[in-house]
Amino acid sequence: MFNNVYKNRRIFLTGHTGFKGSWLTLWLTKLGAEVCGYSLVPNTTPSMYEEMGINAKISKSVFGNILDTVNLEKTINNFQPDVVFHLAAQPLVRLSYYEPVLTYQTNVIGTLNVLEAARKCKSVKAFVNVTTDKCYENIEARCGYKEDDAMGGYDMYSSSKGCVEIMSSSFRRSFLQEENSMAMATARAGNVIGGGDWALDRLIPDCIKAINSGQKIEIRNPIAVRPWQHVLEPLSGYLLLGEKLLQEGNRYAEGFNFGPNEESVLSVAEVTDKVCKFYGKGEVVIHKKDNLHEANLLMLNIEKAEGILGWTPTYTAEKAIEETVNWYKYFYEGKKDLYEFTVKQIKDYEESIAWSKNYAIK
Repeated sequence: MFNNVYKNRRIFLTGHTGFKGSWLTLWLTKLGAEVCGYSLVPNTTPSMYEEMGINAKISKSVFGNILDTVNLEKTINNFQPDVVFHLAAQPLVRLSYYEPVLTYQTNVIGTLNVLEAARKCKSVKAFVNVTTDKCYENIEARCGYKEDDAMGGYDMYSSSKGCVEIMSSSFRRSFLQEENSMAMATARAGNVIGGGDWALDRLIPDCIKAINSGQKIEIRNPIAVRPWQHVLEPLSGYLLLGEKLLQEGNRYAEGFNFGPNEESVLSVAEVTDKVCKFYGKGEVVIHKKDNLHEANLLMLNIEKAEGILGWTPTYTAEKAIEETVNWYKYFYEGKKDLYEFTVKQIKDYEESIAWSKNYAIK
């Protein structure tokens, strides 16, 4: 896959102990890459990183903070990577109301630290900078946001990611214009679902926790509409973008949206109903909404990724929810071969990509 560009490549991945980072690490190792992960220790129990035994499956795993510039630069320089995937972040909207300084330090200054460390390391050829769909100034329009729409954000998390996009553009124009400079692009996606996510205030993980504890599923905002996609969908976009940056450099050094098709934009109520259907049980109730602002509508326009990268989503929202619920059911049934089950989900997704004729599996 991806023209075998990752086979034997050295990949530096921040946030490898997180939900998306763990899935990306597994996929990269499956593609034959040598991975060095740099992240805080897992902050949930259980965690995808520990359940998959990722520490034993990669070249190097460093528990460190992206705000620690000395350790960060030392780790990158010692590993001499070809590609950097930057996923480390404070990723929770609601937490940003309680930890605004930490959110900005991690997301803005932390990203700048990783960019600087990568720029100083001459082996780095490509840098995929992962932000979010919430980087846009959300006016709750009925059409999807395009890459050249205004950055913004009501809450501190969203605005911090808007700042990351602005800072990344300035960094590119200030320091990455020379012919041999690393090529850096930003990738925007959100509301990613999949097995192994146990973070707070995430819809499907909260549903799963309630079902397995015999409690009712409480939702705050049933009419809120989001683009729902399986975790492997945006990760395939990140990997494809990394491939393009490696092969053709700054031609692809821009921002790209990776979202689902319009039919996969569902309300919170629709998602919880589907979770209960696939799990075979569960009861949903409306919980009194608090005063913290949450958007009712957010969608992405993915025409640029489709037209320029040749990327397109392959799973419907229903398929994404089904795969996610299947993973959690497998986990809570106590099956022993969870790693093999997870790798099979990656393989099945690869086959769906082949069917959609985006990539040729060799």
